[in-house]
Amino acid sequence: MAFDLLIRRARLADSDTETEIGVTDGRIAAIGPSLGAEAGEVVDAGGCFVSPGFVETHIHLDKSGIIGRCPCETGRNPHMAMERTSAVKHSFTVEDVNARARATLEKAISHGCTVMRTHAEVDPKVGLRGFQGVKALVDAYKWALDLEICVMPQEGMLDNPGTEELMIEALKSGATVIGAAPNYDRDRAGQIRRVFEIARDFDIDIDMHLDSGSSAAELDTLLVCELTEKMGWGGRVTVGHVTKLSTMPPAEMDKVGKRMADAGVALTVLPATDLYLMGRDQDHNIRRGVVDANRLMQSGALCNLSTNNVSNPFTPFGDAQLIRMANLYANVVQRGMEDDLRKMWDMFTTNSARILRLKEYGIAVGHPADLVIVDAPTPAQALRDIAPTLMGFKRGRRSFTRERAVLHRPG
Repeated sequence: MAFDLLIRRARLADSDTETEIGVTDGRIAAIGPSLGAEAGEVVDAGGCFVSPGFVETHIHLDKSGIIGRCPCETGRNPHMAMERTSAVKHSFTVEDVNARARATLEKAISHGCTVMRTHAEVDPKVGLRGFQGVKALVDAYKWALDLEICVMPQEGMLDNPGTEELMIEALKSGATVIGAAPNYDRDRAGQIRRVFEIARDFDIDIDMHLDSGSSAAELDTLLVCELTEKMGWGGRVTVGHVTKLSTMPPAEMDKVGKRMADAGVALTVLPATDLYLMGRDQDHNIRRGVVDANRLMQSGALCNLSTNNVSNPFTPFGDAQLIRMANLYANVVQRGMEDDLRKMWDMFTTNSARILRLKEYGIAVGHPADLVIVDAPTPAQALRDIAPTLMGFKRGRRSFTRERAVLHRPG
């Protein structure tokens, strides 16, 4: 049997032996220790770990790369990230958004991302320009990545007239998921309920920014669980941030995790942004604001990790590298055992694929050949080392190559 692509000496997760992966017509045709076949392209993985393509579920391509236009607050003052970003939205053009988003997208591809959900803001200030600038990338980069757009009201919806109409226009024009940011409406519950109504009308999934704060006294996540069950939307609702959970006693957090699991509401943890923004009301012994998703998963909740912002007032750093993000998260929640790290790898692969409801994901015969070769023998070691990605494939076609560093010793 001849393959279009044959990867030799590959190491799969949870396996101590090397194997080979054969790809035909963009799909995995065979997996075995010695396929002994000819191929159009033969790649030697050299004993490195081969992972399914990484899945980014929460990133803001439309406002990435604007840190040079609006300074971030680095003292103990309120971060004002939304306001600082809002102040420069008038400078956004479709071409400008497209260029900045393209640069961030290419970084993500080079770090192993093969599927992405990006959030795009619409409101009377920016109109549809952010959405349109990102939408143009869907077809332009389908050779390397599947891109979907979640449209959201970052500056509020009920208190920001014209925003809902723009969201609906974007949904009619190519956005396939609806988001929310109830912290920026006086009636948080009202925005949440309206977003659920729109999701039902369009039969689409929901991905909300929710419960960022320093006290769990008021937890909108519980309302989201209630509405998810009432509407039968289990498995179609995700909440991001939810930093309030990190302030709860463990037993109380476990109860919320069980409630989310029962309702079918998933959580996306966004370590870089939450670390940078949270705890600014404290001048010492500063809280981290990052949820221990590993603990929530013990209660049955579906959790994943994502990037969120790159180089803007919400997060003035970043390169869209999910391995680095998982390493950061591991340090913050203070989990370093191999079993915990293995679960973290799932948090930007398998778990993220479940959140996006991907039908054919993972390294299995018949699945699309979305593959990443990582410069490490195991997922746990890759996270410990922040190992670089050496090569990626989208439907069996090579999408990037990264050479290993070479030391030039004297003599």
